[in-house]
Order: sequence, then C-alpha cells, then structure tokens
Amino acid sequence: MDLILWRHAEAEEGDPDMERVLTAKGQKQARRMADWLDAQLPDACKILVSPALRTLQTVAPLGRKFKMAAELAPGAGPHDVLRAANWPNGKEPVLIVGHQPTLGQAAALIVAGRPQPWEIKKGALWWIAQRDPKDPDSLYLKAVMSPDMIVK
Repeated sequence: MDLILWRHAEAEEGDPDMERVLTAKGQKQARRMADWLDAQLPDACKILVSPALRTLQTVAPLGRKFKMAAELAPGAGPHDVLRAANWPNGKEPVLIVGHQPTLGQAAALIVAGRPQPWEIKKGALWWIAQRDPKDPDSLYLKAVMSPDMIVK
C-alpha cells in the first residue's frame, strides 16, 4: 500500500481556524505540488482531505475527485490518519491532505513505530509504501517532496 501525507500549503493566520485561506505563496505551493503529484499518482488513488478550507484549497489544483474526512480535521491524532487510510491493509494508494503536527506524527508512527514530533513543511509531502502489510521489512520511504524542489 502507498500512503501519501500532504501537508496543506501556506495559509493566512486568523480565526476561525477552519476558515483560514491560502496565501499567494500557498496557492503557488499547491499548484506546484499538484502538478508533480498528478504525474506520479495512479488513477486509482483514493484522496481524503481535512474539511478545513486551507486543505480544500491545497487539493483543488490537483483536479481529482476527493472525499472530505472529518476525522482529519485540525486536532486529529496520528492513529486517526492511519484508520482513515486503512493503513497498511488498504488495496489502493491513499493521499491524505491534512495538518501538522498530525501528519508528522503519523509518518513517525509508521516509520519509527511511535508518534514523534516529525515536521512536514507547509505544502510538502511524504510518500510511504509497504509492499506487504504483514512484513514490516517491506516498508520504505518512496519520496519526500516539497514545492520548492519542483522546477517550473
């Protein structure tokens, strides 16, 4: 199974938190990452997105169908992310568009076996794969990508 953890792009500060919008820089980050992802993701990828406006704006340039998942809202825990994705037993790749610190904690839980304060930068993603859900040795980090690494 492939699990892609994509942190929302740069957003404005303010309240209410769920209604924060992307900055101009965040919109550029989202477009760059969406272009890169569109070329990499298989057609059968399931996309789950936090209901926060900034995550919806981050995924929009990808132009693919997605499902809003309340369990990915700010304040969710790393186990919530893994449950939503059906990690590691899912049959299709899953892209999660969410928030820090949850995504970094989920990455640490998968790779290191326990939640830790790993940081995923704004607009960046971690792509984790496991060939066999029963074989922890089949786990590998497929990609770590940030918008500033993508040359246009």
